[in-house]
Amino acid sequence: MVFKHDVVIVGSGLAGLRAAMEVAGKADVALISKVYPTRSHSGAAQGGIAASLGNEEPDSWEWHMYDTVKGGDYLTDQDAAEILAQDAPRAVYELEHMGVPFNRTPDGRIAQRPFGGHTRDFGKAAIKRACHAADHTGRAILDSLYWETVRKGIKVYNEFQVVDLILKDKRVVGLVVYELANGQVHLFRSRMVVLVTGGFGKVVQFHPTGVCLGILITEAARGEGGILRNSKGERFMERYAPVIKDLAPRDMVSRAIYREIGEGRGINGKDFVHLELTHLGRAKIEEKLSDISSFAKIYLGIDAALQPIPVSPTCHYMMGGIPTNLDGQVLDAGQRVVPGLYAIGECACLSLHGANRLGCNSLLDLVVFGRRCGQGMIQELSQVYSEDLPGRPEERTLAKIESLKAGGKGEKVHALRASLQKIMMDDCSVFRQGEGLSRALAEIRDLQEGLKRIAVRDPGTRFNSDLMEAFELESLLGLAEAILVSAQARKESRGAHYREDFPERDDRNWLKHTLIQRTDQGPKIFFKPVTITRFQPKARTY
Repeated sequence: MVFKHDVVIVGSGLAGLRAAMEVAGKADVALISKVYPTRSHSGAAQGGIAASLGNEEPDSWEWHMYDTVKGGDYLTDQDAAEILAQDAPRAVYELEHMGVPFNRTPDGRIAQRPFGGHTRDFGKAAIKRACHAADHTGRAILDSLYWETVRKGIKVYNEFQVVDLILKDKRVVGLVVYELANGQVHLFRSRMVVLVTGGFGKVVQFHPTGVCLGILITEAARGEGGILRNSKGERFMERYAPVIKDLAPRDMVSRAIYREIGEGRGINGKDFVHLELTHLGRAKIEEKLSDISSFAKIYLGIDAALQPIPVSPTCHYMMGGIPTNLDGQVLDAGQRVVPGLYAIGECACLSLHGANRLGCNSLLDLVVFGRRCGQGMIQELSQVYSEDLPGRPEERTLAKIESLKAGGKGEKVHALRASLQKIMMDDCSVFRQGEGLSRALAEIRDLQEGLKRIAVRDPGTRFNSDLMEAFELESLLGLAEAILVSAQARKESRGAHYREDFPERDDRNWLKHTLIQRTDQGPKIFFKPVTITRFQPKARTY
């Protein structure tokens, strides 16, 4: 079946919803999502959304921009950071008017709290900048924006998974899509495609405080006064960030926790430290950190008001992604716009977050640049024309499905995926070094050879998760290779990328973005300069 829309947005998280809302009524827009929209991962964001409202204490967008640039270890493109910081108050008030139930100050304004890396006076002290709905801010925003898409009558294709782009004369003109419920392969014809597919898991940035199963404990816990302690009961962040202590950026806190564990100060000699919330009192924990309290109770059997929570770094956010300009248009290796293709959100990279995303900028990124992308598409829609699809673009996908199902007793998808995750965790996580990266790259390439031997055991068509995991594994291995090649090339330490064999930041040689392109000869690395406008790089101290 062929579906036709002016704009097709792949993903129904906050960036996709906000872009769709902007286009609705001006063009025929549809969303494709492999889950029901309110199950999108944007709902997992807990701590807040940053904006210099100044409701609790004086603040300015220049301070927010500075924190974004400094938090990104000066690999942030400052034109993008300026757009984000300037537009943040408008974006938050827009969300408030849509019905997002933000916490309130006693006089009724949106409440704000401290968060890691947020400062006043260009780094002199911590500041309250995070607007929040308890500790389920992403959930509250996602529900409100989804209601707006329902109200506007935007078409959503639930439980459809995109498996290929369709190009004609170097322009993206549609998509090949697999319907999970019945196994049918469909074509979508579109004048524009927007990729809003989220992150790619467990390989780039590590959030300092996670519990078992990789479940996140939001930075808001430390924003509300939570303290990290080692086996000696020491508040160890005083050694690593003497000014803002536990509210240091997450890359610094992640490394500090691993240092404490590596030097034998993990709790009872184990690989975790304690997050202490007991001094906050039960009333504050239940009001401001209810999700955290619930997670600790359900997964650990711990009452956070009475006992410390064991935590260690866990995967959180992807700073890199598909290169785009400030309007979300995808760029090729020559920094030229790919006609008909956009990308926004965590799958994209407009170099806003640099080497380490500042806390509470993720939700802000989604709504600010989701709106901006929508505005750009409206302008372009008047200039482009509809194109027919090329002949039978679904054939490659159908052949691949047939091949996977005919694989017999080949390699199991879940076994290869488990090996991938172990390799990346062992040699490409918080601490990296050249020998480990080389070893990991060789092992990942061996797994890529194993892709040729994988077999899908489930021959069925209804919700065949085994088949879709096989498609996803190929993508995961390609991404892992790109990360390893890039990490191996960058011979310095910056933000979430910490090379033990090159422990210093090197602005002379490495103040530049790393880009990677797949070629017939293997991955090709090239670079582009960082956009610097207001803030020159300097030592990153807290």
